[in-house]
Amino acid sequence: MNEALARVDALLAPVIEGEASSPPVAPAPGECWIVGAQPQDSWEEREGSIAFFSAGAWMFAMPQAGWQVFDKSSGTTLRWMDGWHALTLPAAPAGGGVIDEEARAAIVALVDSLRAVGLGS
Repeated sequence: MNEALARVDALLAPVIEGEASSPPVAPAPGECWIVGAQPQDSWEEREGSIAFFSAGAWMFAMPQAGWQVFDKSSGTTLRWMDGWHALTLPAAPAGGGVIDEEARAAIVALVDSLRAVGLGS
């Protein structure tokens, strides 16, 4: 029962500290990470999974298509689709004529708004 509650707590609205290939030395209870490439120590063979620390031990969940997490280290939302991906926003447009000035300003405002809510970097 306790393990099930820990999983619900960690995975209902997951917030991760970041991505790492080995567990932190002194994790806080409830701390979550994405297991990076070439995992080591107790994270071996868990690449891509979500590791969460509960009751003095690491537990793991392999993500399913569409899972989302908020990454505190980058301030972005990551989504699992055959790997963890962040939305990459297009660069602001440049060049063009007078009419394009309004279009560029609108696109820049849209991109800034998306960044402000954590949808891209």
